[in-house]
Amino acid sequence: MTRGQLRRMADLARDEGYRVRWEEARGGTTAPFHTIGGLAGPLRRADRIVMGDPFSRYVQLLLTITRARDLVVVDDGTATMEFVAQLARGERLVRWHRKGGRPGPRDLLFAPVSSSARRRLTPSGRRRVEVFSSMPVTETPEGVTVTANDFAWTRARFGPPRITRGADMVGTSLVETGVVDGDRYLEAVRDLAKAHGATRYFAHRRENAAKLHRLAAETGLEIVRPDLPLELIARRGPIGRTILSFPSTVVHTLPLALAGTGVRVAVCDIDPRWLTETASPRAQGFLSGVTDTARDVHRLAAVALA
Repeated sequence: MTRGQLRRMADLARDEGYRVRWEEARGGTTAPFHTIGGLAGPLRRADRIVMGDPFSRYVQLLLTITRARDLVVVDDGTATMEFVAQLARGERLVRWHRKGGRPGPRDLLFAPVSSSARRRLTPSGRRRVEVFSSMPVTETPEGVTVTANDFAWTRARFGPPRITRGADMVGTSLVETGVVDGDRYLEAVRDLAKAHGATRYFAHRRENAAKLHRLAAETGLEIVRPDLPLELIARRGPIGRTILSFPSTVVHTLPLALAGTGVRVAVCDIDPRWLTETASPRAQGFLSGVTDTARDVHRLAAVALA
């Protein structure tokens, strides 16, 4: 799903007049070497680099090549909140759901590259760093410029959508990342859908097929695998008058993308009992913070499971 959405977004970029170069960076053992080798020249010559996920090892590796004076991180994911906070505290860059665990062999091997990337993402007299995001940023590192993404392009480019009377549900990959127990998640989805009359489930791009098949069989929900990011799908419509979600990026982005449409975004908190034994010690606090900092959302009580 991730690759499919990227291809569709590449088409949109072309429609907007941009030249797109597609790299199959994970297309086999030698693919990373071809990609890095092919991009080395343009990266060294570029004055400005715009990147997505700063926790990506690929992005961090490419950062060691560039000499750009202007670095821009564009990311509307919950990881942005953690990235900026870690940068402000001078900590190593670790995804929030892995924080608290011991570094693995690959982490230790990659540590010099990660440290180099963190230094390059730290502003200096020779380098400007900007974060463009719709996510709330509470700890801003000195010298980092934060620009709010208000989804103006999305609203102008798509919609307004047709609003249906029912409710739609947005999926999450918390099971896939090992944070939430799969059985507990399925029970929560089933009970939430029943309580609010939801009929469709918009799958997260990282949700695996076996889990989605089980959800469809045991909840009766229609599983929708979007070919574009949900914010664009929602603007194109049709979309339910109520959108149900667990703590995730969409509780911040959908109210902006759907501003003025009358659609209500409702978020259900994660019950601590749903967490796996291997979940990061700070998972509950982080997920609560995602909801606490969301604006223009209706907060639902956690679903009570037997």
